[in-house]
Amino acid sequence: MSTRRVDPDRRERIIGCALELIASQGVAGTSHRKVAALADVPLGSMTYHFSGMDELLEAAFTRFTREVGERFAARLAGGLAGAELVSALVELIHDDVLDSRRSLVLTMELYTLAARNPRFRDITRSWLEFSARSLERHMDAATAQQVDALIEGLSIHRALGIGPASRERTADALGKILGT
Repeated sequence: MSTRRVDPDRRERIIGCALELIASQGVAGTSHRKVAALADVPLGSMTYHFSGMDELLEAAFTRFTREVGERFAARLAGGLAGAELVSALVELIHDDVLDSRRSLVLTMELYTLAARNPRFRDITRSWLEFSARSLERHMDAATAQQVDALIEGLSIHRALGIGPASRERTADALGKILGT
């Protein structure tokens, strides 16, 4: 009788390693074989847990957007208004959204997939709806859309190496949008 290796965290470890590979090599450079090697699991585990690359990518990007969403919600918790809201949004943008090259690359990779594939568009749409609800706790829907556009634009600029706006410029832009 053979013994089966117990590894209850294997699927989650695979997803985490997939995100690390996507961040370092892009979706195009990520494969089942590379993820299995990084996760230190047999290649057969990949097909046991995921029917194909799309399912693995979907799980990885769903986790990523959930993690970003948690940071987003935590930063915007409570009754924020005026200068306090601007300050929280500046921190959100600079410390949570633009916090690392990893986050920026993962965001751009997800958006690229979403532009081509409805499966990933659903993940992106869910993220955008979540962020809109978080913002709308503090402002009307039209203003939330403008703040979200600023966040997305700053993300693209940072990902392309144009550089992030300073915290002061971000606060100024938010103040103009929010009328504070």
